[in-house]
Amino acid sequence: MSESFEFEKPDFFTAGAVGKPGERIFFLQAREKGRLITLKCEKEQVRALGDYLAGLITKLGAPKGKVPAVMDLLPFAEPAWIVASLGVGYDEEHERIIVDAHELFEEEDEGQREGEEPASARVRITREQAQAFATRAKELMKAGRPNCPVCSAPMDPAGHICPRSNGHIVH
Repeated sequence: MSESFEFEKPDFFTAGAVGKPGERIFFLQAREKGRLITLKCEKEQVRALGDYLAGLITKLGAPKGKVPAVMDLLPFAEPAWIVASLGVGYDEEHERIIVDAHELFEEEDEGQREGEEPASARVRITREQAQAFATRAKELMKAGRPNCPVCSAPMDPAGHICPRSNGHIVH
């Protein structure tokens, strides 16, 4: 059974990727009181969370404090688990943005016991941390493979066979 996490006042929240474009593996990280969690996720989850947090910051108003500048992944051994879904909420009383992650969990997996529930991670971040995450997510997306001008799919350095061109044109 995977461990669940709840960070009330994390001092670090970021996303990062390991590997070369086209083969990158994406991660979310949070740290509170020296306790670090790393979760494996999809590129699109990082993109969507970054975009959503950027929009939320626009609605809530710009951060008043110092926005974290160092956003690189911290050294880790293995991710705790794989993220299936992400959700975002807002705690008005404490002025914190809540990021909820839920574990990818398939009941038919061997070794899974009946009645087990997927793990979750709840991280309550500041506006400053949300702003830094949104900026970091945008940087991570720019560092990836360029998109095909015709079909918008990622292109390998050698190009790709474009489905919108019925495979006749290699971009």
